[in-house]
Amino acid sequence: MTAPRYALYLAPPAESALWRFGSCVLGYDAQTGAEPACPDLPGFDAEAWHVATAEPRRYGFHGTLKAPFRLAEGKTEQDLVDAAAACAAGHHPFEMPPLEVRAIGPFVALVPVVAAPKLDHLAASCVLELEGMRAQLSPADMARRKPDRLSARQMGYLETYGYPYVLDEFRFHMTLTGPLAEGERSHAMNALADAYRASGAEVPVNIGDIALYVQDTPAARFRILTRLPFGGEPCGGLL
Repeated sequence: MTAPRYALYLAPPAESALWRFGSCVLGYDAQTGAEPACPDLPGFDAEAWHVATAEPRRYGFHGTLKAPFRLAEGKTEQDLVDAAAACAAGHHPFEMPPLEVRAIGPFVALVPVVAAPKLDHLAASCVLELEGMRAQLSPADMARRKPDRLSARQMGYLETYGYPYVLDEFRFHMTLTGPLAEGERSHAMNALADAYRASGAEVPVNIGDIALYVQDTPAARFRILTRLPFGGEPCGGLL
């Protein structure tokens, strides 16, 4: 049996408009397992949008902090929970920066409109402090990261941390679509930007935990296993 994969993600509170928006766009709520209806997006019928969001739906709505990994030999799920809880306890609650709909390569995502040093620091902490929990990538896993397309620095991070976009290569984003053709991508950006504004998800959101997601089998979707609360007092102001 293939071992589960885990990931450390930023997941907005389940009661927030931002979480509802992202989960509805993807058609999957990783907190409850529900499949909410997609918002009305002009130019996309339900079937076409289901196809356009198939890839990110597997992962649930999130912002990556530590990319999916399998546990190192001798480590248990409880070991990971304990280590993630210790990592989270060293951080303070904060307010998410404003987000906007933007294209990142061939897909569409929500990205911060201002620098977000607290997000950068949180992601770096997850990568570094939980590295001992991660099994090394198999050759097949390495190949899936398309190493021929990576810079030398990114390749070094892939070999060291199992993911190329960490530390100074990290760019926080919350994926809303899979890869789209250029014309379709532009149309999706406009439709999603309108839906985002109409959803109320632009309201500031307070982040108070790290979400530990698990994928039980390769065919399963990732789901939230637990949320690990931050230990410090809230930080004032935007990131």
